[in-house]
Amino acid sequence: MSNHPTAGAALLAAALCLTAITAQAAEPTGGRIDITGDYRYKTHEFEPAADAKDLACREALRQAVVNSALYREQTAAVVDSPLLRDIASLLATKVVQDQQIVDQHEQGRIVFCRMKGSLPTDESARVIRTQLASGPSPTEGLDQNRVLRLLSVKEESNGIIAVQYQALKRLDWLGTHYQGGLRESADIMVDFYDPQGLLIHSERYEARRTAGGEDVMNPGAIGILQVPKPPAAKSYRVWLVK
Repeated sequence: MSNHPTAGAALLAAALCLTAITAQAAEPTGGRIDITGDYRYKTHEFEPAADAKDLACREALRQAVVNSALYREQTAAVVDSPLLRDIASLLATKVVQDQQIVDQHEQGRIVFCRMKGSLPTDESARVIRTQLASGPSPTEGLDQNRVLRLLSVKEESNGIIAVQYQALKRLDWLGTHYQGGLRESADIMVDFYDPQGLLIHSERYEARRTAGGEDVMNPGAIGILQVPKPPAAKSYRVWLVK
């Protein structure tokens, strides 16, 4: 009889030990997934090569995030395109580890960049859930930076993509030519994709109100950009450089 309490205590201790081991094994151990992405960009005539290369590599890294299984699974139910782009950009700039340029070259005015890196799974999932919970930023329009705001994008029956935008700062192409570093931010980017969702090419357009180009846009002025959609393009994306 005197041995029963001792045996019971031993069994209880063993059970607690097994429970602790099981709980420890059930905890997420984290990990990382490798990602790769590439981007082709058509430069402007007087655009600095360094700026074009930097933009191409930034977008290549964002594409790597967007194409990852983790990102697609976590955002599968989301249809808010601006919010999705913000989340991908946040992950690319703040979360991706071991960023490395795999390939970078130029062919005429086309700049190409392929990037690779790794996404820490637990941190990435947490960032995505946090951003989805907070929702989109309360700004009007489809996309916005410090210079421009995209108000609408509509594909017309003749294959022309009509982009309506608004100036947030004074833009003077004739006198200052984007004085104060506004050049890159004052351009509108359009990416074209084939039926498989692969990028065909990217175009950059100056934010001028008419096809002929006006020399000045004051804050609040609204302009229309008309972009011809290539026959091979199935879809497209209009965005602003942040």
